[in-house]
Amino acid sequence: MEASQQKNDFTQGSIAKNILSLAIPMTIAQLTNVLYNVVDRAYIGHIEGIGRDALTGIGLAMPIISIVTAFTNLCGMGGAPLCSIARGRGDREGAQKVMGNAFVLLLVLGVVLMAVFYSFLDPILYLVGGSYTTVFYARQYLLIYLAGTIPVMIALGLNPFINSQGFGRTGMMTVLLGAVMNLVLDPIFIFALHMDVAGAALATVLSQICSAAWVLRFLTGQKAILRLERRYIRLHLPTVGRITALGLSGFTFSITNSLVQGSGNALLQYYGTLEGGTVLGDLYVSAMTVISSVREIIYQPIQGLTQGAQPVLGYNYGAGRYSRVRQCIRFMTLASLICNVVMWALVMAWPEMWILLFNNDLALQEIGAVTMRIYFCAYFFMSFQSAGQYTFVALGQAKKAVFFSLLRKVILVVPLMYLLPGLTGLGAYGVFAAEPISDMVGGLICYTTMLLTVWRQLRQPDRLDGGQA
Repeated sequence: MEASQQKNDFTQGSIAKNILSLAIPMTIAQLTNVLYNVVDRAYIGHIEGIGRDALTGIGLAMPIISIVTAFTNLCGMGGAPLCSIARGRGDREGAQKVMGNAFVLLLVLGVVLMAVFYSFLDPILYLVGGSYTTVFYARQYLLIYLAGTIPVMIALGLNPFINSQGFGRTGMMTVLLGAVMNLVLDPIFIFALHMDVAGAALATVLSQICSAAWVLRFLTGQKAILRLERRYIRLHLPTVGRITALGLSGFTFSITNSLVQGSGNALLQYYGTLEGGTVLGDLYVSAMTVISSVREIIYQPIQGLTQGAQPVLGYNYGAGRYSRVRQCIRFMTLASLICNVVMWALVMAWPEMWILLFNNDLALQEIGAVTMRIYFCAYFFMSFQSAGQYTFVALGQAKKAVFFSLLRKVILVVPLMYLLPGLTGLGAYGVFAAEPISDMVGGLICYTTMLLTVWRQLRQPDRLDGGQA
């Protein structure tokens, strides 16, 4: 046990090596994790005869999936940094208490979400821009997907606790296991067994069950530094409060994604119907589904990098090694910017290539190429948003992290989506134009605030007491 603890002491060694040892497997894991939903959409979009309508239906399901992800992040992204900080201080019992509380919270929230969505599924789908045709496919998918809410939340919500202990490869395997299963099961259920959309949902649920089993086996086994133990698996309200306070950033990021997806789909359906009837409205929603899927793919290297930096940031901060925290922030910012510029260039140069991954409809390719270039034109500014916001999270500054999630999505994107179509005469294209404005303004404000607050605080001398109070 002591050997494992020493091995994952992030106050030692190269900052870049420490971050990359976690970030590379986490990036692979994040990219692979996207396959759960993106592969479903790719297969569904190529179902003969119904592909485009079915893909649009999955676009309607995305706001609901984002809400499930939001509550998962509330527990995982809230608890894991607290574990890192507690480990840096040498408080093993406190770290285990955080993990046990996060586990119970995931179970409780999973049951509540299932009950709410099953009760109000159809009204929600029409509210977020569904038509009679597309709601049919969205409902097919979600009736099965929601049955797997608890294993989905356990797999995604507890995996950060594996990564926070320095076991990046094990965390990567959690996601690889489920994604490989999904890749294998999707074509069998969708095409061989002719289950179509329902088959994609079933493949995803079965895959996540296996991932959840893998996570629980590791966190209750002997290899883990911090284990799920029965004495800590009960709700302790002060601990729950700390988890949810810090997890509000990740929660807000996903819940505002849901708000933006739902509002965007509804507005696209409205303006598309004005321009050319329901068919054109569904086409715009389909284009947004593809764009959202592409964004999930290209954002994962940045998310893997910033989440890989979190344990290193938190551990060194808890141990009082402020000079190393500054090094972490510098490295995370530069690496994020390089990755994002590369991804931005690939999307802007070849949008049609990305669209063909999901559907080969000529009308979708034509509209999708234009809207994709509008949507992603300022995407590289997201580097500053990610670096600033994840620094706040890693150092336990929950209020700032939450504010900047709200700033970019709620304060900027949603109002702009409602204002730009009418004020500029862009119509449906104005909905897509809201995103680059938010990326640029939100990213620069977030990072500048981090420099003026956190960076200044980190100029104090390192503590030399090993992090003990």
